[in-house]
Amino acid sequence: MKVELQNLTKIFPSRNKKSGGEVTAVNDFTFTIPDGKLVGLLGPSGCGKSTTLYMISGLQKPSSGKIFFGDEDVTELSPENRGVGLVFQNYALYPHLTVKQNIMFPLQNLRGADKLSKQEMQERALEAAKLVQIDELMDRKPSELSGGQQQRVAIARALVKMPRVLLLDEPLSNLDARLRLQTREEIRRIQKETGITTVFVTHDQEEAMSISDMIVVMKLGVLQQIGKPQDIYDDPTNLFVAKFLGTPPINVFNGKVENGTLYIGSDAVLEVGGVSDQPVWVGIRPEGFTPDDNGALVCKLNNVEVMGRDVSVVSTHEASANPIVRSIVNADNKIDVTAENIKYSLKPHKVFIFNKETEERIYFEVK
Repeated sequence: MKVELQNLTKIFPSRNKKSGGEVTAVNDFTFTIPDGKLVGLLGPSGCGKSTTLYMISGLQKPSSGKIFFGDEDVTELSPENRGVGLVFQNYALYPHLTVKQNIMFPLQNLRGADKLSKQEMQERALEAAKLVQIDELMDRKPSELSGGQQQRVAIARALVKMPRVLLLDEPLSNLDARLRLQTREEIRRIQKETGITTVFVTHDQEEAMSISDMIVVMKLGVLQQIGKPQDIYDDPTNLFVAKFLGTPPINVFNGKVENGTLYIGSDAVLEVGGVSDQPVWVGIRPEGFTPDDNGALVCKLNNVEVMGRDVSVVSTHEASANPIVRSIVNADNKIDVTAENIKYSLKPHKVFIFNKETEERIYFEVK
């Protein structure tokens, strides 16, 4: 099921009656979620991603704009009539019901032509439980389950209605690191098997990049960039997106362009064509550094962390906007850990420059 959002806006009244004013949680959001894809809504807390999800589900009504499921305008449709399955951050399971009863609960509310017999509900619940691999736990109560198992029950309950769209609101935030990894792989598997159009809300860029077909990066209710995870990582549209994606995060420096040359501090690091003279922000991905005795970028060496096939080099530079500069280099590079400085040449496709004021990307030609 294709989901289309047209100029979607959500404005909340101010909670402070004295100061007045309104809060725009989502601002003129336009985006099409392709049929059968898993799309990650990504951004920091307060960026409007959950509000967008709740508007898709019908739990919140847009201040303006339209929502379409396929060719059907569902903007005014109630949540129960939209055909969505919603998984909340806190699972929201009924503690007094068994796993089977929790999964069956949405089916018991079906009326008219959609109403099912008890046998049909049990079969549908077992089918959903098998999909998330909890069919052996059907008689347990939620208190007898681990966090990961409870999450699977919540997903099964959302899937049992055979929804047109599956919505997941930070479903992994309550799990420990190992369970998060395991469960996100399960979510991806389930989505592929069912082919249900899925929207996954998270503030964790690693989660979004690892399982999404597409990611939507948001900031303060405004859409920043849409694309495949690797494409956005390799080609960020602005400094915010560049900083938000990537582990370790991108290294940011104060720089300037003079006569077609990019400077970081006093180091002339790269020839950049087509850019006028101006102060800029320079972003360099950790993998964009190559140790080079003749390199133009000179950093003060702090530490070398051996990680097996790679080495993480921790250094500093007077023009760095971050306390440290972290580069990831191949372990075949022999780093002299006793040296005071380390010199780098840069991989041009891993270097991004941004307007100092607007923080928008400035594209350049490599000479």
